[in-house]
Amino acid sequence: MSKKIKIATVGELAPGQYKSIELGDERIALFNIAGKFYALKDVCTHDGGILTGGTLQGYIIECPRHGAQFDVRTGAVVRMPAYVGVTTYPVSVEGNDIFVTVE
Repeated sequence: MSKKIKIATVGELAPGQYKSIELGDERIALFNIAGKFYALKDVCTHDGGILTGGTLQGYIIECPRHGAQFDVRTGAVVRMPAYVGVTTYPVSVEGNDIFVTVE
């Protein structure tokens, strides 16, 4: 069963910024790219490290540990050493509130 959860407000993240949010036992990375918000699981599929703390260039987040890169829009691998994409979450904005939908 899907659940919609408020994780931030629009004013918390300027374009080009991101943050990590803990939801229970999961970490979700929220990104603001040119005023649009994206969310993905905050874990590198290469070694299980967190992605936040890495460099964000455009839509690409680079893992700070070994340099794997992922597209924040789709979770797809852009550069190895990762081979498996990262889980993404639907994001919605209602007024100033940002929500993610999780299973």
